[in-house]
Amino acid sequence: MRARLVLIGAVEEEAASSKGAHHVVDRYAPIACVIGEPSGWDRLTLGYKGRLLIEGRWEQPMAHSAGRELAVAERAVGFWNLVAARCAAHNEGKPQLFEQLLPSLRAISSGSDGLTDWAELTIGIRLPPGVEPDVLQHELAGQASGGLLRFRGGCQAYRGDKNNPLVRAFLKGVRAAGGAPGFLLKTGTSDMNVVGPAWRCPILAYGPGDSSLDHTPHEHVEVAEYLRAIDVLELALSQLLG
Repeated sequence: MRARLVLIGAVEEEAASSKGAHHVVDRYAPIACVIGEPSGWDRLTLGYKGRLLIEGRWEQPMAHSAGRELAVAERAVGFWNLVAARCAAHNEGKPQLFEQLLPSLRAISSGSDGLTDWAELTIGIRLPPGVEPDVLQHELAGQASGGLLRFRGGCQAYRGDKNNPLVRAFLKGVRAAGGAPGFLLKTGTSDMNVVGPAWRCPILAYGPGDSSLDHTPHEHVEVAEYLRAIDVLELALSQLLG
């Protein structure tokens, strides 16, 4: 079987924009897609959570710290507490992380120019399947207690099928290389969230490396694992095209 193999170096995959994936999503209609992501040479990633980013700013006239009015920083923290409580309520009875709303307070700061006090924060929420970013945005938009909210980076969770020729080819590739394959669902996001719903083809993420070390000073790939992953990829593609 003859096939065309297209390798795409998509930029801003870890940023909110996924600019590279959006640039190519309408240019191709592949029969299968492999996302390059570290998951371990013997693991196949089938899904990623969705995401919603919130940037908030609160301002109010400067007041004495001994007064009864809430400080502007307290208003910002109050919104974070509201978001955390909303996520905790959703997560009750859901032990699997992939099914949970996972909030993170990414940045917070405050200050004053002598007349106006201000506070800013950035919140990221990882979304499980079934939670639409637009719906959650609408729910939270009116809960800022006078603050201004900006929402960006919204994308839905995506989970691929594990019963298709691509997955079967990689399972055989891992086994042929001496491994016991397994599946992963990740709590982060990737370009799979962009191209998966659009291309609707067999898709998975694969690559050597420990994903728990991503974006840390200890991120690395061992040479032996890297070489073994090359063997798996070669075997899987041969199996898929054969």
